Amino acid sequence: MQDYVKVIKNEKSGSISVCFYIEQDKVLRIGEEMNKLNEQAYMNGYNWEAFLNYYLENNHPDVYGGMGCDPEAGMFVAFYKLTPDNEKKAEKLSQIIEDLVENESKLYEIVRNKGDEIEWD
Repeated sequence: MQDYVKVIKNEKSGSISVCFYIEQDKVLRIGEEMNKLNEQAYMNGYNWEAFLNYYLENNHPDVYGGMGCDPEAGMFVAFYKLTPDNEKKAEKLSQIIEDLVENESKLYEIVRNKGDEIEWD
């Protein structure tokens, strides 16, 4: 797992979170490229939420179901109630984020071809 995405289990609160730290150099550079392709795609935490909600709903509805979000300027957090099934969802979501960042051309293609369908912040 990369340093820009972490899964954090919180037994006390009964939740599991996927934290996507968007102020990492690589993620910032990718966000700048996405913004060049679509001026609405200013990739702060809120627009990563918009992008990931769109992407997951259309490509991974199994991961999207039951997911809550808490975006900030410098990070995006997705969370689930702590259950064995949701632990699997959280792990899969972290892998999806890592795959998108490591294969950034997928991100650019979506922004280029589907950017007008995304409800940017």
